[in-house]
Amino acid sequence: MAKRTSLLTSVAAAAVLLAAAAGGALSADLGETAQASTNGTLAATAGCGKAPTLSSGTRTISSGGQNRSYILRIPDGYDRNHPYRLIFGFHWLNGSANNVASAGYYGLLPLSNNSTIFVAPQGIDNGWANTNGRDLTLFDDISRQIENDLCVDTSQRFALGWSYGGAMSYAVACARPNVVRAVTVISGANLSGCNGGTQPVAYFGIHGIYDSVLNISMGRSLRDTFVRNNGCTAQSPREPSRGSLTHITTTYSGCREGYPVQWAAFDGDHTPSPVDGSSSPNDSRTWTSGEIWRFFSQFASTTPPTTAPPTSVPPTTPPVTTAPPTTRPVTTPPPGEPGACTATYRTVNTWPGGFQAEVTVANNGATTLNGWTVRLTLASGQAISSLWNGVNTGTTGSVSVRNADYNGTVGANGSTTFGFTATGNGATAPSGVSCTSP
Repeated sequence: MAKRTSLLTSVAAAAVLLAAAAGGALSADLGETAQASTNGTLAATAGCGKAPTLSSGTRTISSGGQNRSYILRIPDGYDRNHPYRLIFGFHWLNGSANNVASAGYYGLLPLSNNSTIFVAPQGIDNGWANTNGRDLTLFDDISRQIENDLCVDTSQRFALGWSYGGAMSYAVACARPNVVRAVTVISGANLSGCNGGTQPVAYFGIHGIYDSVLNISMGRSLRDTFVRNNGCTAQSPREPSRGSLTHITTTYSGCREGYPVQWAAFDGDHTPSPVDGSSSPNDSRTWTSGEIWRFFSQFASTTPPTTAPPTSVPPTTPPVTTAPPTTRPVTTPPPGEPGACTATYRTVNTWPGGFQAEVTVANNGATTLNGWTVRLTLASGQAISSLWNGVNTGTTGSVSVRNADYNGTVGANGSTTFGFTATGNGATAPSGVSCTSP
């Protein structure tokens, strides 16, 4: 992504002025119309079972009396009888739908393993002023067009974006709580309005502690809207110190079942791609895409599939951990010794023909761990398709994963994680999981 921290404070201030005009003008009737037309309780959309007429690429649509556009990405091997997850990715100020699509929809496309339909709408003047609710109308119209033609799981609609795109995702959460299951707001603020904003929506906020464009206090304010709406216990989450080059993710307690709130603060400025251990943002090394995907994919579908059921059945409460249990802590050498590390495996989510997993590497020693390697043996038929926060040798059978350049140093009693997606049946956990350190 050509994403620089060039969204100067003066530009952000101008966006705030635009939003001030937009926020009070949003129509309550608009939200009611959208909820009636794309009701989250429907078993499947009208497009299920139809031969699709839409295809991947740039699409045009008439919305609010204007010609608007969006980029659509349909999964390879699309099955018209299978309800898919639907994710909207909103671009930043002076960004574009093409920027979002070309960067894999904030890095989620390579993690989706063809389980998701992606949409990147194009904002007027490359922004989301949402004047008179025009951008919410666009969201409604695109959703309707896609769901009338393609098979969408109506309990699995999501939105995310950075900066102005984060503001638009927040506006969607406020105004369409019965449509979207969850949103992620990266370095956002209330720039696109909040029509409604009283109903629960699962919420993940990410923000830099010294954001020079949209101060972190603005992100905290958005977060706290859904801390209240979701019935979570109020708290002041820990945030990293300046110069630590780390991030801290907090999951709120006490939230209404199925409506978690998560907050990640990082030591950095206005960027969607922070990297632990580095002051240089990097789309391919950032931890944000992995954490966002985990947040979105934790939600179990409440729509019965029209084809064969998944190979495992997730529970009805988050976080999603498929059956049978797959958590297998393995310690080598024994905990408490200098340099000791453990590797704990868990399956995050499964779908027909694939799954997502996470391994936590913990330092149980009294001294800093400098480098680690995890070894595991995948079950027959399983193959890693993508891996983040580590460097793997091998994709099938016996696989080893060593630390990336930025997460090899783990303090005493600290931990780090790496994750991967794989093809095959995720119900069988790998064997021989072990961790060693130089």
